Amino acid sequence: MRRFAIMTDWTAVTVLAAASSMSFAQQSTVTTTPDRSPAGSPPAQEPPGSAASDQEGIEAPVLQITSVEVIRTAHAPVLDIIRVRGLASSSGWEEAELLPLTRGKPADGMLHLMFVARAPAEAMEANGFETVEAIFPLETDHPFKGVNVHSATDSVTVSSIPGYSEGKAAGDDCHKCVGKVFVARGSAAPSGKPASELVKEEQLPPIKRVIGPADGIPTADSNPNRLTLILNREGRIVTAVWE
Repeated sequence: MRRFAIMTDWTAVTVLAAASSMSFAQQSTVTTTPDRSPAGSPPAQEPPGSAASDQEGIEAPVLQITSVEVIRTAHAPVLDIIRVRGLASSSGWEEAELLPLTRGKPADGMLHLMFVARAPAEAMEANGFETVEAIFPLETDHPFKGVNVHSATDSVTVSSIPGYSEGKAAGDDCHKCVGKVFVARGSAAPSGKPASELVKEEQLPPIKRVIGPADGIPTADSNPNRLTLILNREGRIVTAVWE
């Protein structure tokens, strides 16, 4: 599990922000164990199925933020502690943390953070959201008047420190979607179908794609925050995965 550091030197925010940008830019790559073989020697070969040869999940923003709280400790040394809770798209997300996006002292006094975690290496069935949480401590001589935390689909702001804010309600996690009829946004629901047998597009998370039996798939990119629904010829959902 990654360790967090108390931010006492505000030039460090710039360093961590740069590291955050590099990590985010590389989120589509596979993390592997670095080669530490002597110069000129062939890289060490790992046996098939070994831990070092297995693919690891990518680091990505979590799906949504449910709350942001900044707590001020009552005893010296006094700290402000940012506590963020959110929802991951599926089970299997690990190492949740808050990465600073702010560089140096911000003109508006707001500290911007990105809420990320290590996503599963493979596509996951839509079996329900999972709660994740992370903290980020600050000394009280920091220059920030508030905090804005970003996820894959939203952001939540605490405008004054200490303080508390909640995010918007989450959409349908689609854990009961399979077997139901999909209704595209703006389309009329099939006549004679009860609401319990329908899945309306506007009720689902914002990042999604729907693949019908005659549709092509133009890209093979992966996004652990994207819900993919596969429909049969009757418009029923036969597969629901986060991939």
